[in-house]
Amino acid sequence: MRAFKLFLFALVAFAAASCKDDGTLVKQNVGGKAGEIIIVANKAEWETEPGNELRNILAAQYPYLPQSEPSYTLINIPHKSFTSLFEYHRNILILKVDENLEAKYFAQEDVWAAPQTVILITAPTREEATRVIAENAEKLFNTINQAERNRIMRNSKKYENVELRKLVADKFGGSPYFPKGYSLKKQTDNFVWISYETTYINLGIFVYRIPYKDETSLKLENLMAATAEVMKDNVPGMVDNSYMTISSEITPGLTTMKYKNHNFMEMRGLWEVHNDFMGGPFVIHVFHDKNNPGELIVVEGFVYAPRYDKRDYIRQVESILYSFDWKEDFGK
Repeated sequence: MRAFKLFLFALVAFAAASCKDDGTLVKQNVGGKAGEIIIVANKAEWETEPGNELRNILAAQYPYLPQSEPSYTLINIPHKSFTSLFEYHRNILILKVDENLEAKYFAQEDVWAAPQTVILITAPTREEATRVIAENAEKLFNTINQAERNRIMRNSKKYENVELRKLVADKFGGSPYFPKGYSLKKQTDNFVWISYETTYINLGIFVYRIPYKDETSLKLENLMAATAEVMKDNVPGMVDNSYMTISSEITPGLTTMKYKNHNFMEMRGLWEVHNDFMGGPFVIHVFHDKNNPGELIVVEGFVYAPRYDKRDYIRQVESILYSFDWKEDFGK
């Protein structure tokens, strides 16, 4: 019961934490690696149906990667081992099964640290716990997913390269927020390539326009053709007659999305280099250019990291795409 009592105590008492002179709360920065979740659960729950359900939701295969990787890395800690050392982790899920508890799902931010997400699931039996987890599957996954995305966007804005945002916004009426370390790779009248490069890693963001004729322009096959054409014209490979294109290995997925007041189509898939052996995952956001009704704006992120797992890298560039704001909304 210790972890459960600590959690409830924290929810009641965290407002009394140390404060700055202006009354704002001061909390320790979170620890742990990106993409990790601490699961506080005893063996009886972790190795049976409730644990299986959590793994099905949170450790399902991350979509559209060239190799299999889980959406999140789950670290199980029994209740008796959940000491203060683990309380500062970025993502914590506490599962408590006890005959005296009601079946509940509850999420709270910044309980012991910031920016932190803590989820509490209680139930009187393992069967009830499994039911609560299953009924809240989408909410659970989206809560963690958005928390991870928000941390990256927060850092992008806090440590941003302001000049890059200004450059992109002047061309397209809006821009993502690019963290320091990214630099301008290429620009034309209708194409900007922002890149973060090390010896073995290349994270890239493209921003460009494509024509909008009618709603058929937003169909998957038409978006694939239009974006592939732009990549062919602007992203050459390292050998003659080579260029970036959409991989034919797997058909990309296309989803209608809304984030805050921003509506867009999200396309995910794999890219490759024609006549070469490079490749990796990409994610694209496509939306109407509010200043040019006959055009769509495309913000595309890609990862090239042949020596490493790619889940956390694609999540980084995806979060940059989600940070897009129109000029008039900068700073809001």
